Amino acid sequence: MRKRRGLADSPGPRRRAARRTETSGARSGLPGAAALIGVAALVVSALPANAVAAPAAGTEEVVPGQRTAAPALVSGVRERVKATGSAADAARHHLADKESRYRIPRPDRDLEHVRTVTAGDAETVRLRQKHHGVEVFGAQYVVRMERKGGERVVTGTSGRYFTGLKVAVEPEVDGKLAVERAVEAVEARLGPWRPGRDGKGEEPGEGTSRPLTGTAHGLVVLPRGAGVLTHHVTVRGTAPGTGAPVLQEVYVEARSGYPVLQYSGIKSFSGAGSGTGTGAEGAAKAAGSGKSPSRAAAAGVRGSGVRLDGETVGLAVERDDARGEYVLRDRTRAEEGSDKNQISTWDARDRSVSEVWGTWPPDLKEFGSPEPAFGKEATEAGAVDAHWGAGKVHDYYKSLHGRGGSDGRGAAAHSLVGIGWGFANEAVWDGTKAMYGKGDAEHRPVAAALDVVGHTMTKSAVENSAGLVNADQPGSVGLAFADYFGNAVDTDAHGTPMDSPASGLVGEALCRAKGPRACAARDMNDGRTTSKSFLGVSFATDNGGVHANSTLFSGALWDIREDLDRTLADKIVHKALTEYMTPLDGFTEGRHAVVAAAEDLKVTGAQLRSVERAFDAHGIVAGWETAMGVDSDRLFGGINTDGFTSVGAGGGWWAASSSNEDGSEAYSVWAGRLDGTGEKIRVSPNDGRYHADPVTDGKTVVWHSYRGRTSEVLARPLAGGPVKKLFSNSGNLGRVSSLSVEGKLLTFTSYSRWTGPRVMYMRMGDEQPVVVPPVPYSKYGSTENPSLKDGRIAFSTSRRVDGLYRSGTEVLDTATGKRTTMGQLGTPVDTGPTAITGKYVYWLASNDESRQPTAVRRANVDGTGTLDISPAEGKDALRGVHLTASDEAVTVGTESSETRISNETLGKLWQLSPDGSRRSRVSCNRGEQFWPATAGGRQVVWLDATTGSTDLVTRSRPAGDCG
Repeated sequence: MRKRRGLADSPGPRRRAARRTETSGARSGLPGAAALIGVAALVVSALPANAVAAPAAGTEEVVPGQRTAAPALVSGVRERVKATGSAADAARHHLADKESRYRIPRPDRDLEHVRTVTAGDAETVRLRQKHHGVEVFGAQYVVRMERKGGERVVTGTSGRYFTGLKVAVEPEVDGKLAVERAVEAVEARLGPWRPGRDGKGEEPGEGTSRPLTGTAHGLVVLPRGAGVLTHHVTVRGTAPGTGAPVLQEVYVEARSGYPVLQYSGIKSFSGAGSGTGTGAEGAAKAAGSGKSPSRAAAAGVRGSGVRLDGETVGLAVERDDARGEYVLRDRTRAEEGSDKNQISTWDARDRSVSEVWGTWPPDLKEFGSPEPAFGKEATEAGAVDAHWGAGKVHDYYKSLHGRGGSDGRGAAAHSLVGIGWGFANEAVWDGTKAMYGKGDAEHRPVAAALDVVGHTMTKSAVENSAGLVNADQPGSVGLAFADYFGNAVDTDAHGTPMDSPASGLVGEALCRAKGPRACAARDMNDGRTTSKSFLGVSFATDNGGVHANSTLFSGALWDIREDLDRTLADKIVHKALTEYMTPLDGFTEGRHAVVAAAEDLKVTGAQLRSVERAFDAHGIVAGWETAMGVDSDRLFGGINTDGFTSVGAGGGWWAASSSNEDGSEAYSVWAGRLDGTGEKIRVSPNDGRYHADPVTDGKTVVWHSYRGRTSEVLARPLAGGPVKKLFSNSGNLGRVSSLSVEGKLLTFTSYSRWTGPRVMYMRMGDEQPVVVPPVPYSKYGSTENPSLKDGRIAFSTSRRVDGLYRSGTEVLDTATGKRTTMGQLGTPVDTGPTAITGKYVYWLASNDESRQPTAVRRANVDGTGTLDISPAEGKDALRGVHLTASDEAVTVGTESSETRISNETLGKLWQLSPDGSRRSRVSCNRGEQFWPATAGGRQVVWLDATTGSTDLVTRSRPAGDCG
């Protein structure tokens, strides 16, 4: 056995000049913050990339797996297997015969055949792991073989098989409850229903259907430690208030009903639409089946059209006699008597993504024209570019890689053009078809860019080969492959030299006025490295950095194409994608796959070194995950929760919740001293319930507990003693949030499916809390975002007055019951989180219809003296989402409206003096910062994602302006 080069003993860093633009990406549209970075981390508990096994005799190469005894990669072998029978059976027999190497005791039982791809003499078999008959999330194993001359030999294997799974597969909650919990979890991230800017809006239940629905897909084991049994639920619909399309994949733990993983299933080009959209109407129209409609055969006709760049191109079209016109339907590549390899372009002008995602509305038609020469209407809709581009992409894959269709099995290439409703500047893939936005005053229709068409259709190739999960590093790697092949098609079609400074730009042709570099969504020649440029972000941001970090990997791939013959590079990258990679593979596994694919293609030693240097140049080397510095002090590392658990601080103590090291246990609440002395203590029981959202005043810890249909508020003294149940929200099937505790008094927000949120408060020992309703009362009016100090509760309100909703802020004195309304400046569209001190009340307020940016507003506790200590408009306005305060400082957790993610646009913490005269960044850490909690004075604790693992950290004073 010999060691794989390129990790522990790779050549020195490649000397390639630093290159061009900032990385780009976009937010997922889900506000708030997630707590753990990465799908691989969520399901595997990620470790730094390890060096491979030590060298031994022979040519066999083995890369060990992480958290499993099964190897991640085996190459350099030629081992005979049974030549007769199916390739899948031969693959499983090989794994069984070599159990000492693979540690897979029952491949016949635990590995289900996914597909076999044959290319010449090569056979690639994909197998999916099952645990007691239940699918294991992302666990696939690939066996590569050659079959010729009556013999079949195994040439290598790769993938993930988790050998330590022991979890029982009998659920304690059913699919119905799992769907309810999944929908509730997505609603929690999107926020409650809000009226429009004018205060109007049809309340839920007044003739409208629930905007989100869930579909259960059965049980799935997440491979964390011994395994976590979950229900997989897809939640889809439209966001309350905005109508933005929602498609979330949610995994609900099957004993407690707690959602332990969720990410967006929308596979987009840039990561965000042009705005929030108003897709409710489109969603209401949605109908039809998920299958593409078949079409009767017709004679092909040579047509034409004008692309958006002014070039006239030939188009293969058909005469549709039933419609009496020509349509953009190309069957020149189709197999006789079938729709395989057909290319069709559909008129979806001004439809929403929600209306066509995963379905075919019965009135959707292929783009038509009275003449075979398609005119201005088809050009301006992007239909000509989409139809022409789809043909170019198909021919590239067929001629160079032998793929029949982007899925490799002859699937028709369907393109929908003219999408609006918030996705006007996006391209998305739903598993069966590409959808292109209509553009706007600044942007051309999205199909105008051939690299974007290639990118979007390559999503099918990724989905039908490696199946990379659309989140964190696997999502970034999948996006990198899509960018690489999209640009490969584009540069080849336009004859762009690989040494052109613009060769690595992606989407640069989409702007009507901006130059290519300013317009491009990403640049694969940006020269980014993991140590200097990796952006640690939460799952609420860009699915864990899918777009933000993709050029780290695509940059290495593009360097290979620049340094080698472009055809050879394309073959290496395609082979790595289709024959080596599996759903949970990240940057390190991607490097292994590309290097191994190059070796399989018998590249020269110099060429192999070029491949390795490309990854070195971008920092994809051993231990890269540990090479990122921070300016904060870590209190509790590896906060591996679901991403919706806040933290607390007070009285010299912190409180946070986390799972065990491998993530297989339900969450427990932990507490420790802010000065770092002493050992942290487990405050909650470790009893299978999920304990989350803790707060503390330095004497008591209060938190939210969750299992099945039971949702409770619990408390325990830091000095020890029994856990006490304070409140149960089980009857409402709802959650609680915004907990605050002060001595024996606590307050929180309780959510219900049938009313707006309500602030509640109680004293420990009370049988029931006191509900604080909106005044005047209305069913969907709300009171929420409470904060507590000296027996006073500050909270935000939304109340219906004369048929209109108005937002405000109030203070309730719990000793007297008196409610005081804070003065406002103008008529805010929304008032958000609050913070109260002994002297002042602070809150976030927005005058903008999007509810961002926000003013940081202050009033005396008696409601007088209202002023803004941070403006609602202008260059200094903050986009606040969290707020916490002490007598000395106000800390605001922010997010950015920018769709291009960089360090500057990630969620950061800002600290202001009470009068707003002093303003500083709390920390200059490069990653995302969220869930701040004041610890007294100017000290703040928060969750920080900089290192790629979420940590609870602190600083005793702000860092400054961060240059």
